[in-house]
This record gives sequence, structure tokens and C-alpha cells, in this order.
Amino acid sequence: MTDSNLTDRNAPWRVELRDAITAKERTAIPRVEMPMQEPGERVHNNREVNLGLTPLQAVTEATRCLDCPEPGCIQGCPVSINIPSFIKNIQRGDIAGAAHVLAMSSSLPAVCGRVCPQERQCESKCIYLKMRKPAVAIGYLERYAADTAREQKLLPAPVNMAQRGTKIAVAGSGPAGLSFAGEMARLGYDVTVFEALHEIGGVLKYGIPEFRLPNRVVDAELDRLREAGVKFEKGTVIGKTLAYDDLLNAGFRGVFVASGAGLPRFMGIPGENLNGVLSSNEYLTRVNLMGAGQPGSMTPVDRGSRVVVVGGGNTAMDSVRTARRMGAEEAIIVYRRGRDEMPARVEEIEHAEQEGVKLLTLHNPVEFIGDDSGHVCAVRLQRMELGEPDASGRRSPRPVEGDIVEMPVDEVIVSVGVSPNPLIPSAIDGLDVTNRGTISVDLGLRSSISTIYAGGDIVRGGATVILAMGDGKRAAASMHAALKEN
Repeated sequence: MTDSNLTDRNAPWRVELRDAITAKERTAIPRVEMPMQEPGERVHNNREVNLGLTPLQAVTEATRCLDCPEPGCIQGCPVSINIPSFIKNIQRGDIAGAAHVLAMSSSLPAVCGRVCPQERQCESKCIYLKMRKPAVAIGYLERYAADTAREQKLLPAPVNMAQRGTKIAVAGSGPAGLSFAGEMARLGYDVTVFEALHEIGGVLKYGIPEFRLPNRVVDAELDRLREAGVKFEKGTVIGKTLAYDDLLNAGFRGVFVASGAGLPRFMGIPGENLNGVLSSNEYLTRVNLMGAGQPGSMTPVDRGSRVVVVGGGNTAMDSVRTARRMGAEEAIIVYRRGRDEMPARVEEIEHAEQEGVKLLTLHNPVEFIGDDSGHVCAVRLQRMELGEPDASGRRSPRPVEGDIVEMPVDEVIVSVGVSPNPLIPSAIDGLDVTNRGTISVDLGLRSSISTIYAGGDIVRGGATVILAMGDGKRAAASMHAALKEN
């Protein structure tokens, strides 16, 4: 079947589906609930919490989609997936067709279906919200289509399109780099991705726990990129083990920098150098990428009984839920704003609470206290209250004078943000960098050096997987246009 038959809103099969059930009947169908492991079971294993939709659940949920004439969901998607089209293919049982529609826009659909904040993007534009009804579960359906097509081998192998003979380098194998690589391979370029670590996948491997994003899912997406001709080199640090000039001398015509934001931030308060105080980056990398805590692992990791995680984002939730799985009897989120202001996905907050995590909001650490051996044993917390909204629209926290409490702890994980990896910006002469350490780019994500483009966290300073993927896709289109002119 041609792409137009899969995506044309007025294709006969789409019209037939719309006529088969009225809009009123569609809107009466309740939104699907994701099956999941029971909390008491999942805190003792690292298996994926969400179990995925059954075929009946997927078809029923897909039937809710009203196939809008002007679908806002597409505009809400950073990689512009034709969302109604893949959903309608699920409704009629054509999983291969649904997966093909996803592949036309996204290099990592099984990943995005799990970790993207759809409730703030595509689902936030769903027409159901105007009716005060829950949005169509676009993320659940994306995961279902991608997983089912992979498991049932319904997609043909990608065609190796490396026909142009033009070599392109990518620094970093996170979501921005992988998205860029997939797009450039599809356009016929000879793409090599250079990764500093010993595993390909970047933050998808080291930053997101397997109970939320299994490595086997990431590996399957990587295999499809390899089949499309993308090459991967591990243990290569551009700017250190491989210089930018080395890439030019090797014949690379363009470089996309997607080196991420792997430099953790701390709070600048007393006691941060105590043993038992570490960043989320270090903690999650040790556990997720290096197998700390697993039988036979040589990588050490603290196993606190009473663990405090400072922060309210998805990384904080990943850290505190990991601590529970590492044996913490008490795992506490300390956040300076209220629950409603937490940037983490609502689903992640709910999953954490189901697993016994406590939320201590409107509190902020002012000091970590150590015992005689130099190990953290307590944290002093300043109670906060919310004032006026800040630039992000969230109400600014301010201290309540004189209201400080002390809490005993034996491990603290700091998750208050990250900064861009400084290696590449500092290693390439003539590369313009902002005062935040990010690479300066134009609207096409081209840097001050004409052959270098950049995207993801190294430009944004911190972003979601899907925003980073959108950068990769946009940079590929921009670089392709520039190379065609030369």
C-alpha cells in the first residue's frame, strides 16, 4: 500500500471507518486504562511497570479518535507524526500500516510511546479536552503499534539508502543524535554516530530506568537504524580522543553535535561533599548503565535505608523509584514548590506514590549534616511558601522565616537540573557558545561554524526526549538543504 493510501484522510477505508460509528458513540467510550504491575510486586523487580494494551483495548481506544479535519494533535507533536492516520490504522487492525506511518516521522516510536509527555504535547491538543473528556491515549497507542509491529515482524527491514557517498558525523547517541542519524540515513547519507560511553543510547540507556524504558526496546530501535546503514562507534569522545579536524580530514562533510547535558548541578549548600550525597546523573548511571547492585557487578552504589531525593522532575522520580527498588525502606521526594508545580509527568508522580514514595513539598534543603565518619546523616530543611508566578508561569517559592526542620537520612540524591556537556564547545575554536554553555545556533540549528549543527540538550540546556528528537529532525532537514546547494 502506498504512503498516500495510509495517510489520506479521504481514503475509502478512512471514510468507511468514520461512517461505521457515530461521533456521539465514539465520545461515549471511556479512555483506556493502562494495565500495570501491582505496586507491591514491582518495587521488588526492575521489569517494566506499564504492561501495554491488549489488542481489544487498543482497537477500542483507537475508535475514540474522531479523525478531526484539522487535527491539533499533529501540531502538538515535535516530530509531526500523522497521529490520526496511525490511530485509524490500529482501529482497522492494520498494525503494519500504523507502524509505517510512525516510521515516516519518528526514528524511535517505541521509545516515544513510553517516555514522551504526551499530556503536554499531542494529547494536550486533542479535541476531547474541549468537551471536558479525557484525550485519546495517543502515547499508549504509539507504544502498542511500535511494539506489536516489532514483535510480530510486520515491518520490512529498512532500506540502506547510503547512496550519496557523503559522510556525516554525529556526536552523541541520545535521542537528538539518533533522530538526526535516522533522518540523514533516510536521505541517503553515510552516517556515523560517535558515542563517548561504552553503550549506545545516551540518556535512553544511562538516565531512564528499565522499569520505565527497557533496554531491549532501545536496542531494537538501534538495530533498525543499523539496518538503515547508520554506523556506531563507542568509546569515542569528540573533542578529546577525536578532534573536529580529524573528522574533516576523514572526509566528513557535516557534524551534528548532540552531546547532551550530562553535567549535574548542585545546590551550593554546606555538606554537598559528604559521602552519601550524589547527583541523579551519577546514581542512575551507576545503576542503569553499569549494573550497580546486580550480582557480580563491580560498580559500587550506596543502598540507603532512608533516602531523600531533592527535586520534582522526571529524573527525580526515576531516582526515588530506583532507590525503592534498591531496598530503601523510606524514599522521600523533597521539593521546594507544591505538588501541582512539579514538572514530572503526573503518571510518574502517581506511580511513585503507589510504590510508597512520600512527597515532602514546600521544603528546600539548606544544609546536609555529616556524622563522625563524614557520611551524611541528616538534612536541614527550610519550609517554603508560594509567592507570585516566575518566568515559567509557576509560582515562585520563598522561605518562611525561621521555620527550619531537621530530618535524619543516610543517602541524598540531588536532582535539581543539569548543565550542557562543556567538552565540545570548549574544544572547537570559533564555535559560538552562550553564557549558559550551550551552543548558539540559528533557526535551522546551524552553528557559527557552517559545517556544525547542534540540537537537544547541548542547545536547549535540558529538554524532553521528543523535543530533542524534533531538533534532530529539523537539523537534518537544514543540513540536507545546505549540502544540496554545495
